[in-house]
Amino acid sequence: MAASINIDGQCIERGDCRDIELNIAHLPDQSKVALPISVYRAKEKGPSLLLTSGIHGDETNGIEIIRRLSQQELLRPDIGTIICLPLVNPYGFIYTKRKLPDGKDINRCFPGLRHGSLASQIAYKIQDQILPWVDYGIDFHTGSNARVNLAQLRCNWQNENNRAIAKACRPPVILHSSEITGSFRETAQNQGVQMLVYEGGETLRFDEEAIGEGVAITLRLLKHLSMIEEAPSHKSTEIYGNSIWIRADYSGFFNHKLLLGQYVEAEELLGDIMDPCGGSISKVKSPLKGRIIGLNRASVTYKGDALIHIATEIINTI
Repeated sequence: MAASINIDGQCIERGDCRDIELNIAHLPDQSKVALPISVYRAKEKGPSLLLTSGIHGDETNGIEIIRRLSQQELLRPDIGTIICLPLVNPYGFIYTKRKLPDGKDINRCFPGLRHGSLASQIAYKIQDQILPWVDYGIDFHTGSNARVNLAQLRCNWQNENNRAIAKACRPPVILHSSEITGSFRETAQNQGVQMLVYEGGETLRFDEEAIGEGVAITLRLLKHLSMIEEAPSHKSTEIYGNSIWIRADYSGFFNHKLLLGQYVEAEELLGDIMDPCGGSISKVKSPLKGRIIGLNRASVTYKGDALIHIATEIINTI
């Protein structure tokens, strides 16, 4: 890592800690909208870790993970640099919405354009101003649209470096996931940054288990990178090579039979789709053996809706 880094014209030297506002645009009433950035630099050179959350404005667990790490002064490294962007989508946060006012998803607009849509401009500023100073990263997310996720890390298991840092974090579940076109993770990887995606909890609700796991995996990665000396202990980690969403064959009420994190066998009953005016319409069964890592908590379902996310093809347990 360079002796000094420059973000939006501000130079941060080794040993400095700095809060920066990266200007984006204005609301229609001309209120300023900026991305808050916190930079923590040790005096001794070392790796650089980026922590991001709030790419989707209604995903608040990741914002809270970074806030707690900062509040408890756990982001002051012994070596290297930590950069935090706790609120990548301030527009969505203001209106408690996933996307921007123009309906675009920032996480499908990377690497962005300097003079593109608002989402594209935000993406461009991050890849232009932040990613050049970064070696590793964790991007925090939750489930969306009434879905809740078991605490998990998604990485490209075929990438040796990506695999190594995911294992160092020791979450309950690691899921192999290739980079999605237009995503932040894809752009980061293309620029040489080893980026992981953390999923845990659901939108607009604090999930203490997911938040606690997010704090713990961050500290474990920092210790693995020799940026801090101590990190929380861990339990076993299950590594899966694939996953499937079980979808509704019919519309109606969906009644879950199993819980998040439970293991399932092939042909095991997952729940019933009910006629709101009568009895059962359909019994939903698992086609494969695996573990439930995501649930749709909406009671009303339409044909084709994603109901239950099951991790399959277990690779290893560490």
